[in-house]
Amino acid sequence: MNRRHLLGLGAAAALAPVAARAQGWPSQPVRLVVPFAAGGPTDIPARLFADELSKTLPQRVIVENRTGAGVVVGTDAVAKAPKDGQTFLYTTVAHSVLRALFPRLPFDPVADFTPVSLIGVIPMVITVNKDFPARTLQELVAKLRAEPGRHDYASSGNGGALHLATELLLRRAGVRANHVPYRGTAAAMPDVLNGTIPIIVDVATTTLPFVQRGETRALAVMDSQRLPQLPDVPTTAEAGFPGLEAYTWHMVLAPSGTPAPVVDAAAQAFGKVAADAGVQRRLADLAMRIEPDTSPARAAAWMEAERTKWESIIREAGIRTD
Repeated sequence: MNRRHLLGLGAAAALAPVAARAQGWPSQPVRLVVPFAAGGPTDIPARLFADELSKTLPQRVIVENRTGAGVVVGTDAVAKAPKDGQTFLYTTVAHSVLRALFPRLPFDPVADFTPVSLIGVIPMVITVNKDFPARTLQELVAKLRAEPGRHDYASSGNGGALHLATELLLRRAGVRANHVPYRGTAAAMPDVLNGTIPIIVDVATTTLPFVQRGETRALAVMDSQRLPQLPDVPTTAEAGFPGLEAYTWHMVLAPSGTPAPVVDAAAQAFGKVAADAGVQRRLADLAMRIEPDTSPARAAAWMEAERTKWESIIREAGIRTD
């Protein structure tokens, strides 16, 4: 038996426990940590996946809401969890901007996590007060260009997804508007509805009821596809701004160092649930578009692209948290 053969046997022996662990995954209940409040737009899909996974896996999947300091408390709990495939983070686009917005985190959002599965995306919708004199995105941009700094836009807070998406729009269009941050979308909407703040770029899930009731006007969907709920509203590309896309998205992450076979097994389990027609119908009600590729490689590529895009916007706009 030569040295190469012995090394090969040694490597196979070393990998055997990892492979066995993946084959028996999960061996105990799985924690799916959601760094958002229970009952919110992130928690609802997370619980749907947890319920469906619990029907097919040998162990239950339990949602644990860990809120505080934005998403920092819950995210930190997963970063420091055992790397055994029993704890995962169910998070959003917020994760991709943590490093740029919070330079003194107790964890590294990139190095301390392994992307497992990109679940789906929910596009942003560019909307205005129903009486605002702009019926298309081109008209909005023309008005902002003709009256620089005169008009305001609302967001759910400094550094949030709504703020970043609007800054992306303004910078791509080369126009200016004044940012008015609120403590959440619910706080902002009364002023949007009464016309005090005429512009808001919001997540489709929360903006749809206002548009459908005629209380606000949707100018464009920041996605490559139209929303089924708003079939007459063009995408940003159709409105003359190709590549101007912004979403909130849902992704599952594991603590860095979780064995690759376990990560793959988890990704396959989440992907199987995501492919279920009934699950897709329920998520479509939340305006979420399921991603066809739920592999770890796709999740990692998406995370890197989003991090690069939003960190650039944060630097250019000089965005700071509240």
